Amino acid sequence: MNDLLQKLEAIHYRFIEVGTLIVDPDIIADMKRYVRLNKEYKELETLDNVYKEYKDLTENIENTRALLKEEEDPEMREMAKGEVDELETRRPVMEEEIKMMLIPKDPEDEKCAIMELRAGTGGDEACIFVADCFRMYTMFFKIMGWSYEVTNSNDGGTTGYKEITMNIDAPAAYGVLKFESGVHRVQRVPETESQGRVHTSAITVAVLPEAEEVDFELKMSDVRRDTYRASGAGGQHVNKTESAIRLTHIPTGVVAECQDGRSQHKNLEKATSMLRSRLYQIELEKLQSARSEHRKSLVSTGDRSAKIRTYNYPQGRITDHRINKTLYKLDAFMNGDIQEMIDALKMAENAEKLKNEQV
Repeated sequence: MNDLLQKLEAIHYRFIEVGTLIVDPDIIADMKRYVRLNKEYKELETLDNVYKEYKDLTENIENTRALLKEEEDPEMREMAKGEVDELETRRPVMEEEIKMMLIPKDPEDEKCAIMELRAGTGGDEACIFVADCFRMYTMFFKIMGWSYEVTNSNDGGTTGYKEITMNIDAPAAYGVLKFESGVHRVQRVPETESQGRVHTSAITVAVLPEAEEVDFELKMSDVRRDTYRASGAGGQHVNKTESAIRLTHIPTGVVAECQDGRSQHKNLEKATSMLRSRLYQIELEKLQSARSEHRKSLVSTGDRSAKIRTYNYPQGRITDHRINKTLYKLDAFMNGDIQEMIDALKMAENAEKLKNEQV
């Protein structure tokens, strides 16, 4: 039995085991474990189907080769040889597909996401670029058919945003957007620049997997809640009611705010979800840091000071520094056409994982 078939067979037996566990009353009573096992069952089901298909292929090759050795009739031998050739042509293609499927998946990839954009160096120009990137991402969400909601925003000095946070309510949004975390640098002539000189500004993007209650238990006894009047656009209510919520996790000092909803209750719900996700992300980063000591990962595990991408307006180019990929379609990119870059990053990450895991 080849190594690939052995790996798939082990998955097959785990699939059978998980299938037995998820109908066990004790497991069903433990919601956290049941949800985790049910998710694993669905993931293993696809691989189990591939295992059966690949096993059939290898058995057909072996059986047809055995027939070829024993068969004396020239016509039958010719047919058997043609069948072996066809099966052998299919095998390497299938094996490459299986290797890609066996690359360890980030369990967070299937989650919804929270995205935060913050102005960095560059003053007003950085605030304008936050607004530009917010527009770019929301246009991409529209292309993807995803819904999103702004949960917190602070206006820039004259225009744009100092920061803006949104929830992206779409399964697997985190797996698509996680490559966007880091420093995005823009090089262009600001509208306020009379000499026509190119300035460099930067913003920080952070993408977090949305944590559910089964992922991270947040003790509200550890949280201080403050209410205040919302600021910025949003209608007359912002000056009349203390609907904005600020939550502070006392043990860590982590803060989450929500002020864009009219209801204090809704803002509390969203701020709680955001706080849970931020604390969950801290735990994930500790775990990922421990796991990745032996290998470098393309996706930064918490180092949001890393410059990942440059948007150069005079040259009409976008360069991602992690994979040294440059696209000369800045206008389309800023209008939400970012899929090509995301696909390139995914391919680079998978190639790196494949090399490190030696599947």
